[in-house]
Amino acid sequence: MEYRMLGRTGVSVSPLCLGTMMLGPWGNDDRADTTRIIHRALDAGINFVDTADVYSGGISEEITGEALQGHRDEVAYLAQKVGIPPKVFLKSRPCTRIVVYM
Repeated sequence: MEYRMLGRTGVSVSPLCLGTMMLGPWGNDDRADTTRIIHRALDAGINFVDTADVYSGGISEEITGEALQGHRDEVAYLAQKVGIPPKVFLKSRPCTRIVVYM
């Protein structure tokens, strides 16, 4: 896998990012299968994972966290979004500094 610099951060990431939105009830709810998906991505050299607390009502993050246990050195970066309360996903407030610190 070739890696690319992430902007001017000095951070080297895989050009492919594993998106986790469909892990859990919104997509594949089989924990063993979703863990295999994450491990396969790591085996392929992907070190960049995208997640959010609203994906499958937070279940996606649980699955991702469980799958990454013992593999932290293989994953360099997690992309996370904040500011969208899961219970009011469609009626959320904009993400502001005040919302993030609440």
